Parts: sequence; C-alpha cells; structure tokens
Amino acid sequence: MFCLVLLLPAEAQPKIGLALGGGGAKGAAEVGVLKVLEEAGIRPDFIVGTSIGSIVGGLYAAGYTAAELETMFQTQEWLSLLTDRSSSLASEPYKTVDGVTYIFGFPILDRDAKGVGLMKGYTIEHMLDSMACAKGCTDFKSLKIPFCCVAADIRSGTEVILREGSLARAMRASMAIPGVFKSVEIDGHKLVDGGMLNNLPVDICRQMGADIVITVDLQQNDQKPRPQTDLSAIQGLADLIGLGGILNWVTNRPDIEKYNANRQSANIYIHPVMDADVTSFGNKNAARLIQQGVDAANAVLPSLTSLTAKPQP
Repeated sequence: MFCLVLLLPAEAQPKIGLALGGGGAKGAAEVGVLKVLEEAGIRPDFIVGTSIGSIVGGLYAAGYTAAELETMFQTQEWLSLLTDRSSSLASEPYKTVDGVTYIFGFPILDRDAKGVGLMKGYTIEHMLDSMACAKGCTDFKSLKIPFCCVAADIRSGTEVILREGSLARAMRASMAIPGVFKSVEIDGHKLVDGGMLNNLPVDICRQMGADIVITVDLQQNDQKPRPQTDLSAIQGLADLIGLGGILNWVTNRPDIEKYNANRQSANIYIHPVMDADVTSFGNKNAARLIQQGVDAANAVLPSLTSLTAKPQP
C-alpha cells in the first residue's frame, strides 16, 4: 500500500524593492539607511535609483556593503570627481590645454564643447567603472541584486529606464544634471539626470516585481503642483536646438505629480531630516548625513523588521 504525500510550498515571502531618490551629497544618508537594513537582516530583491541614488544603489547591487559605501563617501575627493578637476593643474591660476581653459585645475571653458553642460563626467565615470569592476560587475547582467536606474531624454522629455549595458555609464547618465554635466548618448537617447522626471522611483520598483517598496526621499521641500506656463512662442526654437524636452519640463513640471504619487504609494517611506544641500560633500558632512540616514531608518524600524518575519502557517 502506497502513501501519497502532498508537499505544499510554504507561503512565499513578499519581494522587497528599494527605491533611492536623488539629492547630490545628501545621498550619503541613503548609506545610513542601508546600514540599518543590513543590521535588520533585510536584503532587497530589487533596487532602483535616480541620480545619486543610482550610484548608491548600483554599487550596492554590485556587492558593496554599507560600510564600504560609507568609506567611499568619507574618503573620495568628490569635488574633483564631479568637476573633472585636473590635479596636475591645481596650482595653475589660469591655463588652457587642448582647448579647455582651467582655473586652478577646474575646467571653466571648453572651446570644442557641443551642447549644454561643461563637465564631461569622465573622472567619476572612470571611478564608478573601476569600483564596479572590482566586484566583478562590468554590466547589469553581473550584478548581485537586480538593479535599474532612471534617466531622462533631454530631446523628448521622456523617462528612460536603464537596465542593460555598462553599469558605470548608466549611473553617469542618471546623474547628469542639465546645464552642468554633458548628456550621455545611449541607444540613440541623449540622457540627463533622471530627477527631471522621476526623483523617487517607487513605480519602477513595482514594475520590476516588488511587492513591498522601501523608499528613501532626499527632498527637503514640499513639492506642490505649479500652474502651467504658456511658452508656445519659443517651442519651435527649443525643438530646433534640441531642448524641446527641457522646455516641456519647465512648462509642465511632470516630475512633481509623479513624485507625490510615488511618495504616497511607498510601503515604507524614509525621509531623513538633513541640515545640508546637494553640494555638501566632504568627510565631516558625509559622516553627519550618514548618521541622519541611520536615525530616519531607525524611526521606522518596527515596520522594517516586520518585513523579515516569517509567514504564519
């Protein structure tokens, strides 16, 4: 006589997504949040980042720990990285080399520049590529945690989700602030900072398959809808010079509506209170911001720890 045993699978744990917003130097607070997640035993199944959130999220997905990212924020020469500063010209008050004019090593004029944005971003892209390669990750396929990042097409004003190809180049595109950094050409798109359209990408996390989304919001001011502005008189000129997407953004500010919707839809919303701005890089500022991220995550710790509780039979 045979006994038939039916094995029923245990109730699956919900998939956890982590959405990291943009905010320049304030991204150090996201490292503080990661420290608390690690201590609570929470490992996200998906990560999405915008701007500095793409750097923190991309490197974490590549295998860097919160402690390693903390060291990065506290030791890197961020001013030089972001501005392509030439260390060999740092003592030169004024010098032009290969068509680029430098003041104390900072590039201020590029004779051969095409398009808007002076900083080419080569230095930080090289750093990100080196860091990713050190963990055996050169592209999205080799990441330890599924990850994507958000950029914006400056020509069309449309959101572009980067999920394949060079990880470093995608992170660089996601943080390309219009008018400051050169846009990045990827698959026919002219890409700039994803914060233009989606600075808190909770919706993208859900599209990846997350059931529960934890988000870290670095915005410090309320984002309220603004009245539309009629700029139709210069629409033709904007399209002609390739800035139609920027004009549409200025006119409609689609990012604000999406930001508010994503903030409301997050399951766990972490909003560090910070006494800094997007340019507050440096060891002392980073240490303070990281601690402020820790404090904000600890404030919602009961909700975080409930995510790791095993389903009841």
